[in-house]
Amino acid sequence: MLNIIGAIVGGLIVGILARFFYPGEVDMGWLATILLGVGGSLVAGLVTSRGHRDFHRAGCLASILGAIVLILVGRLLGIG
Repeated sequence: MLNIIGAIVGGLIVGILARFFYPGEVDMGWLATILLGVGGSLVAGLVTSRGHRDFHRAGCLASILGAIVLILVGRLLGIG
């Protein structure tokens, strides 16, 4: 149960930071922001984890960058 709550809170923080650092306005609600952050974390985890499961600040930065990439892909596909 704590893992789910941690993923939601972490996803919200990563999503908010990604929306802040993305150039231009990103209109989305709280649920979409949480999903963006969780998705960005998953993308970054797939690319950078290499079997490590510990918390690293570089992983947080990679999660934000992964969420920014998801925003960009959504814009390119005409979703957002």
